[in-house]
Amino acid sequence: MPRNLDLTALRSFVAVADAGGVTRAAGFLNLTQSAVSMQIKRLEEALDLALLDRTGRGVALTGAGEQLLSYARRMLSLNDEAWTRLTCDGHEGAIVLGVPHDIVYPAIPGVLQRFAAGFPRMKVQLISSFTLDLKAEFARGAADLILTTEEGCDQGGETLAEVDLIWVGAPDGVAWRNRPLRLAFEEACVFRAAAINALDAAGIDWEMGVSTTQPRALEAIVSADLGVHAALEGACPPRMEPIAHHGALPDLGTKMINMYVRDADRSPPVMALAEMVRDAYRMTESARMAYKPDSVPGIAAHG
Repeated sequence: MPRNLDLTALRSFVAVADAGGVTRAAGFLNLTQSAVSMQIKRLEEALDLALLDRTGRGVALTGAGEQLLSYARRMLSLNDEAWTRLTCDGHEGAIVLGVPHDIVYPAIPGVLQRFAAGFPRMKVQLISSFTLDLKAEFARGAADLILTTEEGCDQGGETLAEVDLIWVGAPDGVAWRNRPLRLAFEEACVFRAAAINALDAAGIDWEMGVSTTQPRALEAIVSADLGVHAALEGACPPRMEPIAHHGALPDLGTKMINMYVRDADRSPPVMALAEMVRDAYRMTESARMAYKPDSVPGIAAHG
């Protein structure tokens, strides 16, 4: 006889996997820790399987847990899509979403697809620009929701992920070995100052090989091995790759990917879009951490 999986328990299970522990998951779900633990226990009892390995430090997924996680994400996504479609179909209008061009991929296309399925009568106007420009648009009320890449997070913002900033250059390029080091950055790029400051602190001579307002021009210069650039780990621009410099270039630290939602327009569609962005970054971060040598498969460090 077919058995039904409890979607509420599955939501708690996914939250534990994404957050890396029961305590963080409880905070995210606005539940007590004991309530989340009980839901996981009931899910394990229903399946007669251990989903979490509690023998080491923290919480890890068992083999069965990793397999269930994939199914759980799809089931919850379909459930949420159906719920949104049936209860929010009356919403009409447009939402302005601003995203820095270097983090449009991999998360945003999936978010837009999910939102279109859930709110077929709503339109999303995507603005792709630099963080400074997006924050200016947001400040004057021209955007409903924006993502940014910053060293910190301003009041009212929410940090979705903290990602390493790395050096990138042409595939198999050698420009990073030259001194002075030739840099290639857009004029409004927030990574530009971080790269310059790191080089100055390390005593490495540099020169600005190209300063442009066009990403395509930057791509051409770097891919021709005429300069180096900086990008977020996992978001390397086309025709570039991370530089294996083995310490010859200074560490660039990390950047925060933040989300800001306009207080004046916290309508159901806007809040649904914000939650879809959160979900996308939880999944992206979980996948990113799974490939780190010192990480536990399926468990994210941020939640």
